[in-house]
This record gives sequence, C-alpha cells and structure tokens, in this order.
Amino acid sequence: MIDLRETLYFDEYSLVRKEYLDKLHSWKDKHVIKVITGSRRSGKSVILKEFCKEISKNASYEQITFFNFEMLENEDLQDYHILYDVIKKRLIKDKMNYIFLDEIQLVPTFEKVIDSLFIMPNVDIYLTGSNAKLLSGELATYLGGRYVEFVIYPFSYTEFLELYRTVYPEIPEQQAFQKYILTGGMPYLSNLRYEEDPSGQYLEDLFNSVQLKDIVKRNKIRDVDLLER
Repeated sequence: MIDLRETLYFDEYSLVRKEYLDKLHSWKDKHVIKVITGSRRSGKSVILKEFCKEISKNASYEQITFFNFEMLENEDLQDYHILYDVIKKRLIKDKMNYIFLDEIQLVPTFEKVIDSLFIMPNVDIYLTGSNAKLLSGELATYLGGRYVEFVIYPFSYTEFLELYRTVYPEIPEQQAFQKYILTGGMPYLSNLRYEEDPSGQYLEDLFNSVQLKDIVKRNKIRDVDLLER
C-alpha cells in the first residue's frame, strides 16, 4: 500500500463539493455500507479522498485504509483473499476503522470481502464504482440491501462557473454558460483549461470508453454502428 498521505493530498481539481461531503458525513459511523456511484470521470474518487481527508482530522492514519484499485501498486489486492487478509491485519480492535475502496468493481467477487468486514462492529466501509455492474440493480444483489448509495453527477453550472472563473475571470457569464452547454460539467476539463481541442478529444475518448466498456461489452452488442447512429 502506498503512503496514505501521499494518496489523499493529490488533488485533481480545487473545488470542494460540500453538498456531497455533507451527505457522507450524515452517514459516518453508521453500520451501513456507503457506496459512491456515478458515470466515469464524474469525480467520485476525488470526493472519496476529500472525505477521507476530513476523517483523518479526527482519526489516526492507522485507523484508515485506502486502496485505489486502478493503481498498479494495488494490483495484487485484486485477489479478494489477499485484500481481505491485508485489511484484517490493519484493523484496530478498540477503535473505529475506516475502509475506503476506490473502483471496487476491479476486484472480482469483492462482495465476499465486504460481507466479511461488514459483520465486524468497528468497521465503517466506503466504496466507489463506475461501471455498469455497480450502476445497475445488481448492486442490491451484491450487498444484500445493507448499503446506502450516493450518486455523483458532473458539475452543475454553478460548480462549473466557479472553476471556469479561476481560468477566465473576466469572461461574461453568457459566454461561460454557452461553454457549459457545449462541453458539459466533467470535472477534468478544468485541468485542460477548457481549451477547445483538448476538451473535445477528452470528451470523445470518454464517450467511447463508456460506450465500449459499459454498453457494448456488457450487453454483447454486435452492431456498434447501429448503436452509434
């Protein structure tokens, strides 16, 4: 596992989405699995890290376990037996343990790990996932109804404008709104400074990823051209 402090203090963008953080705080320490879902690149991982940072203000780093399964360092943990053993060894008996598992759908049979952790009295579990498996009604089957779901959406216009004004502070609001209509509120666009060509390429690649991984493969669609039309 990489250093937790290094993981948490890498910010993809500088906007704190307080509405979502407040919702997570309202369920903190309650014996229910918190599942953060949403479309690809909508900002789930950033919100999870931000919430984890807030918890770390009142809990020691020994009480917190954070794994992002998209990172090569954590590839071995995609074996659910190994993942469970690693987490179990980190648990502190007389304190609350906060478990953050980012992109959990990359762990086959992850529900066995979650089920085993859930029965422990001093474990607070937070998951994120973005593929069709976690966005579908199958989530209730995997977790047995013992969860609460938080759906993360791309930026609202108000959120978009707050970041857009940090890049173009003098832009008239009418032009800013037109930009939002054309490009939408995907958070990573702020890192591209909302420039037309890079933003267009990013959105096209994102669309293709959603189409291929979440729609075509899952539903075994053969006529992709028909789907695109």
